[in-house]
Amino acid sequence: MPAKKLTFEEALERLEKIIADLEKGGLSLEESLDKFREGMELTRHCRKLLADAEYRIEMILQDGETSEFKQQD
Repeated sequence: MPAKKLTFEEALERLEKIIADLEKGGLSLEESLDKFREGMELTRHCRKLLADAEYRIEMILQDGETSEFKQQD
């Protein structure tokens, strides 16, 4: 499944499996490179999801501040 379709939790779980496979060893160079590439793709996807969540939190906090000002008026 492409990384872009995974939830944060699914991507993180897949990334943890890739790390374990790489640490275990026994993979060919080509297999290792493929797993590394997939791991980097998953890392980028997780970072994007976290950045999106951070943005949404900021918007919620800003909306809360705006609501507080409206109530004081």
